[in-house]
Amino acid sequence: MLSADQKEHFQREGYLVVENVLDQETVLNPVRAEYAVLLDQLYDSWFDEGRVSVSPGGLTFDEKLLFAYRAKCDWFQPLDISLPGDRIHGDTPMHFGPAVFEMVTNQRLLDLVEDLIGPEITSNPIQHMRIKPPSSDLQSDEIRAHITSTDWHQDRAVALEDADETHMVTVWCAVSDATVENGCLQVLPRGHRDGIKVHCPRSQTEIADGQIDTSAALPLPVKSGGVVVFHPLTPHASLVNQTDGFRWSFDLRYNVTGQPTGRSHFPEFVARSKRHPSSVLTSCDAWRCMWEDARERLAVQPHIDIHRWQGDAPACA
Repeated sequence: MLSADQKEHFQREGYLVVENVLDQETVLNPVRAEYAVLLDQLYDSWFDEGRVSVSPGGLTFDEKLLFAYRAKCDWFQPLDISLPGDRIHGDTPMHFGPAVFEMVTNQRLLDLVEDLIGPEITSNPIQHMRIKPPSSDLQSDEIRAHITSTDWHQDRAVALEDADETHMVTVWCAVSDATVENGCLQVLPRGHRDGIKVHCPRSQTEIADGQIDTSAALPLPVKSGGVVVFHPLTPHASLVNQTDGFRWSFDLRYNVTGQPTGRSHFPEFVARSKRHPSSVLTSCDAWRCMWEDARERLAVQPHIDIHRWQGDAPACA
């Protein structure tokens, strides 16, 4: 999948952009169709309840997202492929559909991951759907990284300490074209060489002031179907969406099987194994049940904080 030059670039720079990884016809169009059905159901119910005033008839996917967001109807969590980091309830919504499962376990995607971490691959539960509205439409109190721009951080630092030695990569998958104008990712090349930075729990969990020099930031535009791969210590953020459309992507993580995921209370699964092929999960229904079981368990337990950093650290003062 990856050339020797690409693998060397990843090790040297801490990131890699690879175009044309996810096929439109067989991978992304089914994801779009699956989400269209889900949003139709959500929007219809909100309209019936009087929470949105614009009739769903004739509205596009993006228009439904926008009208629902303006009405403060939360579509992010019902569309997300994870439970939230805050309090979990027995009816907390989430989405684990067959098209998303096919994307997460896509063989071409796993070929790329194997070239970087080896053939024993676990799907890490730190994963998200990201649909970012135009910045002009964001509510004044919007702070969620999956909705607005994402502050500078390292993926290693937003997992728990037990995964500090885990061999993992983040694969950021573009469903729509990601451009400088609509808020593509930006990265600090070679920043993974400087170790983990202190992060502060502000509006988002972000690298403390003075820890990095963002003047060297490099934007990473990528077309739909392409991916950006990150080393877990590479500092990255996203730009602001300055267009009138939505930017859509998925954050997926993969780690070497048997190593801690950094979020052990959420379910992981083996996505590829040459050593134990029978351990590979092939059922979307089983994947969904794992998350439903986790939701039921976590809803009655004390809340588990997913962030390690405390606001009273000297660097956060």
